[in-house]
Amino acid sequence: SCSCRSNCSIERKCMNLREVRDRIASVKNTQKITSAMKLVSAAKLRRSQAAIEGMRQYSEKLDEMLQYALGNVNNVNNAYTVAREVKRAAIVPVSSDTGLCGAFNSNVARLTQETIEKYRTSGVAVEVFPVGHKIESAVKKMGFVNSAPLLQHLPSLQYTSVASAAKVLMQRFVSGEIDCVELIYTRLRSASKLTAVSEMLLPLPLPAVNEDIKYLEFIVEPSATALLSSLIPKVVSLHLYSALLNSHAAEHSARMIAMQTATDNAEELIAELTLEYNKGRQQAITNEILDIVSGSSGMQ
Repeated sequence: SCSCRSNCSIERKCMNLREVRDRIASVKNTQKITSAMKLVSAAKLRRSQAAIEGMRQYSEKLDEMLQYALGNVNNVNNAYTVAREVKRAAIVPVSSDTGLCGAFNSNVARLTQETIEKYRTSGVAVEVFPVGHKIESAVKKMGFVNSAPLLQHLPSLQYTSVASAAKVLMQRFVSGEIDCVELIYTRLRSASKLTAVSEMLLPLPLPAVNEDIKYLEFIVEPSATALLSSLIPKVVSLHLYSALLNSHAAEHSARMIAMQTATDNAEELIAELTLEYNKGRQQAITNEILDIVSGSSGMQ
């Protein structure tokens, strides 16, 4: 009977050691995956930052042209800048298509929920145009079943597609179907600092004219007002495109941080399991020695 119990105990300990050993192997395999995903996200982040840098010069020059045009116009009367009483608001939240990026998508969803509640409290009807599969699912859970995606949030997203989406929003704003368009996305402030922000896209907030600057009086054909009518839609499209690029870069940054954290946690878990395995193995060896010593003493 004693021998039977002893054998069962040894068998259980062997089973436990095998389970710990299998768990160590499993965690190591997972660690390889998270480490590889971190490297991939870092490479994609560099490409996204390069795209933002490449667009910056165009954006700055367009803003400069708008500033000079505003400095030469006394009264700006443009359909895209007119603020009116908000009875129906449009919200454009931007998320990622996939997960494993920490709180990136949940922060956007939370800010979207807060913005919707803010408008509903004021008695404003809300229409949501989600960009990204994750926020699309979150918006449907909020009760916006008929909300259609504005555009597909893909890594290969081109400016022409964004300009077409912006044109749809501008047409609905000018026709009076919506009274404002609010954009919600994640801004990349640095590689480790991400912030979910909301910005007003329509009516377009115009930059303040600096009274200390003496603007050159350009001769504009047919007029400065006509120039503004052409510039402002481009600025709206560029703001939407810039937000999407920022969100895309922030997604890769968030995923890189999340995978780095997962890799570090896996390293700690492997160390703990290895220690547990070594302790169990040492205990099993000690028990076997004690059984042998006890058996030899009994024979004497």
